[in-house]
This record gives sequence, C-alpha cells and structure tokens, in this order.
Amino acid sequence: MKDKLRVLISEEEVSRRIREMAGQISRDYEGKELRIVCVLKGGVFFMCELAKHITVPVTFDFMAVSSYGNGHESSGALQIVKDLDESVEGKDILVVEDIVDSGNTLSRLLTLLKERNPKSLRLCTLLDKPERRETEVPVDYTGFLVPNLFVVGYGMDDAQYYRNLPYIAVVEQEE
Repeated sequence: MKDKLRVLISEEEVSRRIREMAGQISRDYEGKELRIVCVLKGGVFFMCELAKHITVPVTFDFMAVSSYGNGHESSGALQIVKDLDESVEGKDILVVEDIVDSGNTLSRLLTLLKERNPKSLRLCTLLDKPERRETEVPVDYTGFLVPNLFVVGYGMDDAQYYRNLPYIAVVEQEE
C-alpha cells in the first residue's frame, strides 16, 4: 500500500466520545435490556468499545451487509452476507454501525429490521457524513460528523486494510 494517512480524529478523541455515547445510551435504556445488533465488519471495533461502557444489560447479535465490495463507492444494492442468529421481536434494538454516508444501506437494513417487530429500534454510528446522504435515515446517536473524505481506522477499511488503526484517518493516495 502506498497510501498516505492523515489523522482526522485521534485515538483519545474517539475513546472520549465513545464513553460519552455509552453514558447517554445507558441513561436512555435505564431499567431495560438492550440487544446490540452490530453491522459487520466495520462496526465491531466500535461496538466492542461502546459496549464496555454501557451499564444496562446487553446482548449482542451480528449482521453482515454489503454495498461496497472492495471499492470506494456504494453500489446501492444491499446484500445480506450474514443474518441475525436470534429474533429481534419484542426487543429493544440498537443497531451499531461504523459510518453512515449515503444512507442507502442503512435505510434498507432498518426497514428489514422493522419488519421483524422489535419493541424499539435505534441507530448508533461512530461517524456520520451528512453531505453524502442520498436516503435519510434516523441516526439516534452520532459520534462525529465528518466531511466527505475517504476515512479508515476503527473498523473502517480500504479494501480490508487499515481496520485496526485506533484512530480515524483520511486516505490520501500517492501517485
């Protein structure tokens, strides 16, 4: 890889914001049990860190959906690679995602989950790129608003690379 990476959000900033979000989620779900549905692969880093700081009882399930393949642009088509292991019917569901950009993938995913009759359904994302939005989605918890740049780290990748970075970086490709 000959990419140059520029730190956009430091590891310390990410950690602090995740703790703040977990505190708000804990207050919002006080007295309830929460099922976190993590959107793989990107959401797993964020979900693990977030869950460590949530104080209400939580269980986890995972979905793998794709609309990117190995490219930088969404194809617009939702492919379910891995579905949930357990029913969400009657459960308080928090979908945890790494980034919301066009909104197309998450809109389709949230529609699918609503059809499964959860008690409640909310969306939590580490990053939100509102200027890329093509389809509006209700984002209940947002870590950071970011500009329309290609970002990696903390689960987000460039053709599967850079997911393990503990910060958010912008990919600046060198020629």
